[in-house]
Amino acid sequence: MIDYGKFDKALNHLASQYQNYSSLSERPDLGEIDREAIAESVIQRFAVCYDCLWKVLKRYLGENLGVPELPNSPKPLFRIAFENQLFPAVEPWLLYADIRAGTSHDYSENKAREALAAAGNFINDAAALYQKMTGKSWPLAQ
Repeated sequence: MIDYGKFDKALNHLASQYQNYSSLSERPDLGEIDREAIAESVIQRFAVCYDCLWKVLKRYLGENLGVPELPNSPKPLFRIAFENQLFPAVEPWLLYADIRAGTSHDYSENKAREALAAAGNFINDAAALYQKMTGKSWPLAQ
């Protein structure tokens, strides 16, 4: 049996902090350092959630779908998941993989903006995948 707990928790934390980030314009009382900290938290939580997601996806593909000899890297897993109709398009997942790789090696403002811009779509796509794998509604995706 697959334990989705870490993935669920990581997705909830990412969604909560992304909501916090999205409401920054409504909080003029926050200083620049606080705004940066919230943005950095979203990027870190994206990385954690992404890592939890692809690892649980690998287990799901092997244990629930019986896919033999799974690779130990995200992009090939996303292609296999797409082939098994776990999501409607593989391109967003390949983009998330590139963004995740970029944030782990390059701490530039451009990479940060890229990750922040993709976070909302990633949350929605990750919630849909969670629901597909577990058969349960994800709390914030309702």
